[in-house]
Amino acid sequence: MELRYGINPHQAAASAAPLSPAGWPVRLLHGEPSFINVLDALNGWQLVHQASRALGRPAAASFKHVSPAGAAVSGPVDDVTAELFGIAGDEVGAVSSAYLRARDADPKSSYGDFAAVSHPVDAELAQLLTGMVCDGIIAPGYAPGTVAQLSRKKNGRFLIMEANEAFVPPRHESREVFGLRLTQQRDEVQLSSALLDRTVGDELPATALEDLLLGLAVLRFTQSNSVCYLRGGMTLGVGAGQQSRVDCTRLAGAKTDTWWLRRHPAVRALAFRPDVRRQDRINWQIRFVEGDLTLNEAKHLERALTTPVEELTPEERAQWLRRLDGVAFASDGALPFRDNVDHAHRHGVRYIAEPGGSIRSDEIETACREHHITLARTGMRLFHH
Repeated sequence: MELRYGINPHQAAASAAPLSPAGWPVRLLHGEPSFINVLDALNGWQLVHQASRALGRPAAASFKHVSPAGAAVSGPVDDVTAELFGIAGDEVGAVSSAYLRARDADPKSSYGDFAAVSHPVDAELAQLLTGMVCDGIIAPGYAPGTVAQLSRKKNGRFLIMEANEAFVPPRHESREVFGLRLTQQRDEVQLSSALLDRTVGDELPATALEDLLLGLAVLRFTQSNSVCYLRGGMTLGVGAGQQSRVDCTRLAGAKTDTWWLRRHPAVRALAFRPDVRRQDRINWQIRFVEGDLTLNEAKHLERALTTPVEELTPEERAQWLRRLDGVAFASDGALPFRDNVDHAHRHGVRYIAEPGGSIRSDEIETACREHHITLARTGMRLFHH
């Protein structure tokens, strides 16, 4: 498979080839992928395939720069998301609902994403994708006519890849870096509820068990350090690639707050001019709830609205954020200090999954008991680099 270019456009010579002639894990149906497109496709497919297998429902992910901006399994599409896309949330099919819920976790970052779905693309999802800024998709199949429909996106540059569900990867995987070939055994541990059996505190309810399982699938294909907040079968905030785990916890927590504040009545009441595009509406909603508009932004937001609005006060924000509850939190590595638990609690977290085994594990357990958080220790690190 010839690629448009490598990680950067000036790395012109780039290609992808299977390790054996009969071993293609994916098939290119349309477009010219870049190096990063292929990485997003391969990581995205593995995430949704494993999440769907663990939870028994269609799964979807929205990838940007080799980490998911959001991921979800099929489920209810709430009024905020439904209104944004002009659809009836209770009539959306399973695969479409999974992708809409995945994309809604961080819709600003999902602009120009690479989509991954665990089940074949149907006519409904293809129609939704035609109206979104999305660079490509990987799926295990496509309903008749959907490939032709999607191939017209981006002036014919939309990428369409088909995953081979029967593909079994080699037991060992390698990469070459600066003249060295690094080889390791592939991470083949199956994600199941058994990983969450060892708990401290109250028993995990079924909903939290599913959220934490989805979280483990997300973290397995997110650049480390990584954590994610989840509720109702979808990510609310994903933090990736931070050198400090508590920075990752705070970053993902801020995204979670933004997701929740977008549901505030004042945000839903923002009256945009009819000519304001959907993505601009999303970006303005996010800037509005972040509450630190520059003078230039304030002027542009005023022009984008038909009715002037007042910014949310700190007390209004705090009152609304206190209503967020029942959130699950998963970490790809052991929580090294209790500050991660303290920060997570600020964002409605009631359930935590982490490997355990740090020298301060007792402090983590104490913090969880203080905050009435159920702690599940998986005993399995999920670093991804």
